[in-house]
Amino acid sequence: MRIGLLGTGNVARALATGWQAAGHDVVLGSRSPKERGDAEELGGFTVVGLGEAAAHGEVLVNATPGTESVGVLRGIGAAALAGKTLVDVGVGFTANMELSHPNYSLSEEIQAAFPETPVVKTLVTMDSVVMTNPGSLEETGMVFLSGDDAAAKRTTRQLLGDLGWPDAAQLDLGGIGTARGQEHAALLFIGVGDAIGTYGFGFKVVRPTIG
Repeated sequence: MRIGLLGTGNVARALATGWQAAGHDVVLGSRSPKERGDAEELGGFTVVGLGEAAAHGEVLVNATPGTESVGVLRGIGAAALAGKTLVDVGVGFTANMELSHPNYSLSEEIQAAFPETPVVKTLVTMDSVVMTNPGSLEETGMVFLSGDDAAAKRTTRQLLGDLGWPDAAQLDLGGIGTARGQEHAALLFIGVGDAIGTYGFGFKVVRPTIG
């Protein structure tokens, strides 16, 4: 599958590494590809302009800062995004480390701005290491999905499986409105990480005993 990752940060590079290892054709999209393309820390991935990354990908991944994502996507243009699954792994923080979307979610904002582009929220309740190596945990945690389009969710589930997340560890929360729960969990994630001294952990839903 051709995947265009919008962004060149730690998360984008980690996901690119995982999906490339699974056999996918990945590129990283940057607003300044000539400046970023020769950077050693980019791991040798092809770095192109954002529009070119969007054209390359059958699936697009928003790994841009959440406060800038909608503007970045508007710069690419709705026509270039139409019909493509957009996996959104962004969370917006203000300069004071407060959520930039306190009453809704970035994913909802993106979906409203680009109705012809099915958006799926996932992978925002963990750090980049756990995203691509769930086996690094003592036991398998859970990854959550939110979105309105069933086909886009199926594609996203496949890509999560390619990163090592078994189907049983993927919990579909429902429509795109549930993405706000995933994004707002970022505050809990930071609190837990500070408390235990590492962000290399995962969340898991523990079901009640029956009978």
